[in-house]
Amino acid sequence: MMSSWNRVATMPMHQTLFSAIARSQERLADVQQQMTTGKKAPTYAALGTEAVRLLSTHTMMAKQEAQGAVAARVGTTLSLMDAQISGIEDSMMSLRRTLLDAVGTGTTTGVQEAAEEAFSHFRSALNADEGGAPLFAGSQTAQPPFAPANLAAAAGVPTPSAFTNDDLKAGARIADGVDVAYGITASELGGELFDAFRTLAEAGAFGDKPNPTQKTALNTAIGQIDSGLASLRKLNAENGRRQAQIETLASRAEGRTLVLRKLIEANEDADMAEVASEIVQRQTTLQASYTMFSRLSSLSLVNFLR
Repeated sequence: MMSSWNRVATMPMHQTLFSAIARSQERLADVQQQMTTGKKAPTYAALGTEAVRLLSTHTMMAKQEAQGAVAARVGTTLSLMDAQISGIEDSMMSLRRTLLDAVGTGTTTGVQEAAEEAFSHFRSALNADEGGAPLFAGSQTAQPPFAPANLAAAAGVPTPSAFTNDDLKAGARIADGVDVAYGITASELGGELFDAFRTLAEAGAFGDKPNPTQKTALNTAIGQIDSGLASLRKLNAENGRRQAQIETLASRAEGRTLVLRKLIEANEDADMAEVASEIVQRQTTLQASYTMFSRLSSLSLVNFLR
């Protein structure tokens, strides 16, 4: 009879303790998961009313990151263009000095070599590529935009026939409502400068002394170079303005991304110091529950009836 009373009396107590231990184990598991994942909750649904706002914030951050990536890619392209344009300017300035010296001294020693070297650099820069796609070809990227292979091949070639590019230029959305058209074509950059090379090529090979036709060609080419350099510098200035615009927009996108990331972290990421402290507390509570259950399990109603 006593053993029956003992079971009846201790069963509700055991059930209560089992429930308390289960809750403690569940809470400890939740906190341990936070420690493992670094997140406050395993799913957005578990965040409750904050989930909608967080999903919206994630969308905005992804948009800013995408726009920042586009800005970085466009900025790289513009930088490559700047380098090639600056190289053309330097080589043409060097050729111009050589032609001026020849006009001043009446000797053309070295003019042929200087013209061929400048043409080679000119051709290489106009046909430069980025990842296999020509920089200055517009949408005609299947072939290099500048055709003549050397200075001699420039003789008798009309300027439009020397270029295979079209006038279409790339565009990119760098920020909300901000679309930037960018790019320069080979014919824009080199049209007038090619006229100077054709003039020199049609004058024939230069020796030590120029003939009357070559003297005229030297002066004509100098004027064409001056005109071509003025156009080239204007285009490069516009390219620089776009670079500055892209850098500004990219910086703004990076700043917005940082703000949004901090907002997400504040609402999603767990405070690891707080989590570590809570784990200790939960473990202590659970251990206390185990100890209490062990002690109560060893008690008997007989002990109280004696």
